[in-house]
Amino acid sequence: MERLEKQFYETPTLELAEKLLGKIFVRMLPGNIRLKGRIVETEAYLGLQDEACHAWRGKTARNQIMFQAPGTMYVYFTYGNHYMLNIVSEPENSAGAVLVRAMEPVEGVQFMQKQRGTDIFTNLMSGPGKLTQALAIDGSCNGKELFDDEFFIENASPLPKEMIGTSIRVGISRSRELPWRKFIRNNPHVSKSKVT
Repeated sequence: MERLEKQFYETPTLELAEKLLGKIFVRMLPGNIRLKGRIVETEAYLGLQDEACHAWRGKTARNQIMFQAPGTMYVYFTYGNHYMLNIVSEPENSAGAVLVRAMEPVEGVQFMQKQRGTDIFTNLMSGPGKLTQALAIDGSCNGKELFDDEFFIENASPLPKEMIGTSIRVGISRSRELPWRKFIRNNPHVSKSKVT
């Protein structure tokens, strides 16, 4: 399947959050272990005007990856036990990223089940902390690009508009009213958020 090129990630953040839906995230691990997940839910975060964004007060040691080139992975640790996967989306030296909130497992399910400690298919990647655990993504992945043989995203046909849902973001307290969450309607792998 065709890999997404750098120019795909140069799409403005709010558009990219929608365009990523349906695309296939791939991680290759040693031993020829291939993990794939179909992106089914995302949230956009935009630099200085978005108080929920890590970069809204400017560049820091923690958020500096958000200011790198589009297509860079911004991975951070939150709530003391979860890693979150974001894809940098704004031009270099501007801040913006798309949080990948949920995926549908496509390949490597047995590995994901072991990582997650569950056999429930719809529980493997149905949340941002779940999908990073399933894909063995941690802080060592922060700053890696989606253009090599370890991480990349495969293209898929754009989804019809009627399949795409929009809502306010979840799990945040500031700038929560912004309708920047996108998801595939009626997909059982979307996170169990109260906002649908």
